[in-house]
Amino acid sequence: MRAAVVTENEKVEYQEIPEPEVKKGYVKVKVRYSGICGSDIPRVLNHGVHFYPIVLGHEFSGDVVEVGEGVTKVKVGDRVSGAPLVPCMKCSDCQKGNYSLCKHYSFIGSREQGSNADYVVIPEQNAVPFDKSVPYDQAAMFEPSTVALHGLFQNDYQGGEYVAILGGGTVGMFTMQWAKIFGSRKVVVFDISEERLALAKRLGADETVNTTEEDFMKKAMEITGNSGYGFVFETAGQVATMHMAFELAANKAHVCFIGTPHENLSFTPAQWENMNRKEFKLTGSWMSYSAPYPGKEWELTAHYFATGQLKFDPGFIYKKIPMSQAQEAFQLFKTPGLVKGKILLSNEED
Repeated sequence: MRAAVVTENEKVEYQEIPEPEVKKGYVKVKVRYSGICGSDIPRVLNHGVHFYPIVLGHEFSGDVVEVGEGVTKVKVGDRVSGAPLVPCMKCSDCQKGNYSLCKHYSFIGSREQGSNADYVVIPEQNAVPFDKSVPYDQAAMFEPSTVALHGLFQNDYQGGEYVAILGGGTVGMFTMQWAKIFGSRKVVVFDISEERLALAKRLGADETVNTTEEDFMKKAMEITGNSGYGFVFETAGQVATMHMAFELAANKAHVCFIGTPHENLSFTPAQWENMNRKEFKLTGSWMSYSAPYPGKEWELTAHYFATGQLKFDPGFIYKKIPMSQAQEAFQLFKTPGLVKGKILLSNEED
């Protein structure tokens, strides 16, 4: 088969490699689309892989073309996305259903062959069927949707509160939608891009705030009657938005860091004192799994994609690029601010 293989730092070659074989309990998926995740960028551009050569890709959709012995969850012809985590199921965290915290995990597209190829072979339990009404490009967004929903579950999310979403990227847009689906007073999306804020409005955000404006914090607080936000979800992984989260939080709020920072993060005593004085709860959220594996995050995404309540918009996608041009696709990320939205690597004829 053909695959986009990372052979050395900054080098992705479209090569002929052996097609993976199906074994007991596994399924083979013909890949339609494979998304480039933010975590893939340093893997390619900053010596971030576990080994060379490797096929990356863990956000994908496709069709089951072969099933191994004993497989009952899916059949040939089913449309599936894939949960990329392969937990050991034996460690103490797995035994508690905390698969994201597994001590001995593998990961499709990072520690083993991924979906930037014609085919990927995954364990039966990792295959997530979706309805034929859901387009393949939308289904390649399963993983970011589940990451968003996991953040809500980590915070015992309840409706009736003002909700702040910091960051209008893919995960932020899904977090906003999940907050509305599960009930909210108002959901407000914060970003620096008017284009992303317009997308947020199309997808159902009640209000948007451009954080480049001089008086944005005043506007943001006025939306809540100056009481602050009962739930704050930071999805950008930026120092500025993490500081912002502490300021926007209401008394007794829930503040969740879904985004992963890549710079040193420090707080002044006055900034940190927000947590003391407001007595808010600060939590992290990592990946997107619950029991039974892969969890209700994946099951609910499949359901709400099919009903149309979890909306998809062309604005999610920056470009669809043929798999054969994966090298060129990754080079786009070297220009700061150029890529707005998801790049999907495509095996489609069109």
